[in-house]
Amino acid sequence: MSWGVKDANELYGVSRWGKNFFEVNAEGEVAVKLVDGEKTQSISLKKIVDELRERGRGFPLLLRFRDLLDSRIEELNESFNQAMKNSGYRGEYRGVYPVKVNQQQQVIEEIVDFGKRYHYGLEVGSKPELIAALAYLEDPEALLICNGYKDDEFIDLALSATRIGKRVIIVIEMPGELAAILKRAKALGVRPELGVRFRLSTLSEGHWAESGGDRSTFGLNAAQLIDAVDFLKSEDHLDCLKLFHYHQGSQLPNIAAIRKAANEAVRVYVSLVKEGAPMGYLDMGGGLAVDYDGSHSSSSSSCNYELKEYAVDMVEAVQGRCDDAGIDHPCIVTESGRAVVAYYSVLVFDILDVAQFEEHVRPDSPGEESHEMLHNLWKVGGDLREESLQECFNDACYYRDQMRELFNYGVISLRERGHAEKIYWYVITMIAQRARKLETIPEELQNLDGNLIDFYYANFSVFQSLPDHWAIQQLFPVMPIHRLDEEPTRQAILADITCDCDGKVDRFIDRQGVKNHLPVHERKPCEDYFIGAFLVGAYQETLGDLHNLLGDPHVVSVDLEEGELSYTHELEGDSVSDVLSYVEYDPKDLERRFRSQAERAVKKGLIEPQERRKLMDSFRSMLNGYTYYEG
Repeated sequence: MSWGVKDANELYGVSRWGKNFFEVNAEGEVAVKLVDGEKTQSISLKKIVDELRERGRGFPLLLRFRDLLDSRIEELNESFNQAMKNSGYRGEYRGVYPVKVNQQQQVIEEIVDFGKRYHYGLEVGSKPELIAALAYLEDPEALLICNGYKDDEFIDLALSATRIGKRVIIVIEMPGELAAILKRAKALGVRPELGVRFRLSTLSEGHWAESGGDRSTFGLNAAQLIDAVDFLKSEDHLDCLKLFHYHQGSQLPNIAAIRKAANEAVRVYVSLVKEGAPMGYLDMGGGLAVDYDGSHSSSSSSCNYELKEYAVDMVEAVQGRCDDAGIDHPCIVTESGRAVVAYYSVLVFDILDVAQFEEHVRPDSPGEESHEMLHNLWKVGGDLREESLQECFNDACYYRDQMRELFNYGVISLRERGHAEKIYWYVITMIAQRARKLETIPEELQNLDGNLIDFYYANFSVFQSLPDHWAIQQLFPVMPIHRLDEEPTRQAILADITCDCDGKVDRFIDRQGVKNHLPVHERKPCEDYFIGAFLVGAYQETLGDLHNLLGDPHVVSVDLEEGELSYTHELEGDSVSDVLSYVEYDPKDLERRFRSQAERAVKKGLIEPQERRKLMDSFRSMLNGYTYYEG
């Protein structure tokens, strides 16, 4: 049966995780759907990559698609608006974007710009995030939610911003904050708008389960909340308490757990109203998940609900409890960050080299002078019958191990050991091929294919661009972006260029769960092969580190203008000089030190003066160059 693009779509699950943003086109290339006026066009990522290469861009390359970001903001807001309209909800929805999820300037600018129609706000948790938010958030109806630990400087700026027409709500995260906030508010003559974060007893699920529950880091428990209410009453500031906030965690996969937490939260909100606080805002935090693996399940890399279902369930939970209590419906606030920006960015990198362990051609026979164990191993490869595969496997492993021991004791040469390795991999390759045809595969032979997985060496850093894959085993859709009209015949692990044993991608999405290899194509000589990592817009850019001093990749925003591709907001990736300065080196001092060494070499007659000049030119060129491989 011939291979087609439908098979590629099924193999890599594009239609399951692509959210109708990505597809495999008829040419066998991954395409992204971009909006141009009233029309939507499907644009090949390979075409985008080729055009950017012609413009001098190297790899790795981070592509940002504003249309996808705008679409997610629209879907989030319209889902809540429609849910409220359908149920007769007598309140509004106000979304806020948590700046920590992706703080890049372009991201914040585009979120604020497109979000104006929905009065879409921002959530901050530090002084730098507050500074950025105050500069970009101009809509007086959009909320600016201030979470996190706050010193007097933070509090003063947040309070003062209310005087210029900004809707700033300062959330009390810890018991000691309230007195400090009121003290600064009185000193500045500002009547603050306050929120309070509560520790739910309802536990969450997934990687961030400890963000909720009694042991969560931030938030007040029931006793502390009552103390805060009493303190506000004593200070005649209970009328300032406007917002109730809770947070279950990030990437919440199970809608049942989300609903349970919402029910508890609304109970507390109702109680605060009955205590005399005006309230008005119910901030249900983040957690809206992304279906990274396309399984539509409650696994940690997926979710068993859609955005519209999430909105309907949240509205229903709030409306029902408030109606029962006879209080007004609050303005519902959510802090959905991951679900908004994840689809926005795609990382594309090229494959530099391949290491294959399969040996399909039987190596030459050992010479008569070779060790007996090498001859025994050679004989195993000549008698591979299906009925004796298990025995052959055992013998091959034994003789291979014996040859290694003989080498360690100095009995055989490195050349003989290398010959043994070639024979061994040939035997294992043949056994694996024959074992696939057996009706019942012996247990020890079931994982042989896993031993034959190739290493595809990729021009990127896992620690810089996919840190969550390394740190918390987060799954991301990863696949070739071209040649998808050809059947992939190889199985590979992607190794990055950090020379670190952890610098690899070895967990991939699969219809049946998680697999330890990626189906890829045979890399043709002198031909580029490109891999894309998708849904990387949340957290990955900010969490990335300088492992091996590999810096940020090149970034290019891609749009359609009058039917033509437009490349805007191009950001140069970090240069060698940039990353060295991040770790306290002075590039000029480095150049001075190396020049002195080169001059001493000239004086000693080790190199000629013109060689010193070439050496310094090379040194300066590398300082100004990209930190990644440049072929």
